[in-house]
Amino acid sequence: MLTTVVTIKGVDKVFPSRKGADTVALRGIDIEVASGEFVSLLGPSGCGKSTLLRIIGDLLPPTSGQVVVNGKTPAEARRDRDYGMVFQQATLLDWRRVLANIELPLEVAGQAPAERERRAREMLDLVELNEFADHFPWQLSGGMQQRVAIARALTLQPELLLMDEPFGALDEMTRERMQMELMRIWQQTANTVIFVTHSIPEAVFLSTRVVVMSPRPGRIVGVVEIDLPQPRQFETREEPRFFEKLVDVREMLRGAEE
Repeated sequence: MLTTVVTIKGVDKVFPSRKGADTVALRGIDIEVASGEFVSLLGPSGCGKSTLLRIIGDLLPPTSGQVVVNGKTPAEARRDRDYGMVFQQATLLDWRRVLANIELPLEVAGQAPAERERRAREMLDLVELNEFADHFPWQLSGGMQQRVAIARALTLQPELLLMDEPFGALDEMTRERMQMELMRIWQQTANTVIFVTHSIPEAVFLSTRVVVMSPRPGRIVGVVEIDLPQPRQFETREEPRFFEKLVDVREMLRGAEE
């Protein structure tokens, strides 16, 4: 039986306003995510996908409802380093070389220099950037920078990886390559992933489940199980079953917007 990593029950998020009406970002969110799943949050702009991810990651408090991560509050899970986060921008430190950027969470955690370097080089190997250890971030392409960000997020071996549109700023060809890289990394690490995206093809290609959200206030209108064979390949995007799942997700999303 799979272990539940994230449980969300009755979560609302309201942003108060000093002028006019408050903004209701999320309403009545209920979802569970099991160990090893790859779950995408998909919906129109402003529907609260990133807000929900930030609530899970203890970057925002819910207005009401309950969030449990690994049997703990999000704050406890953050202190225990149960998850890593990757954002749309890689947010690397330009003055630190690639290896030093990856070492940063280990440094903050107080690990010894030799252990920091050993683990950081393991992560560089995982994302296949060994020869760029001594480069600065500004010497890398956008896709390579995101691979460094993923390596950094995985250094502390988190159970859960939270990803907020990490490939949104990349061109389409680089984006598809990065999706393949992420699938390879997910297969090797067996992490649980919650992934925010605007892209229906991206959500279908990557996920075991796609959670479809309504326009603001964001609600979960349905969940599409993605039963495409693993591991996913470039050819997966050309299979009839892939297009069937695209249609399933698109119709659910269209229904949410009507």
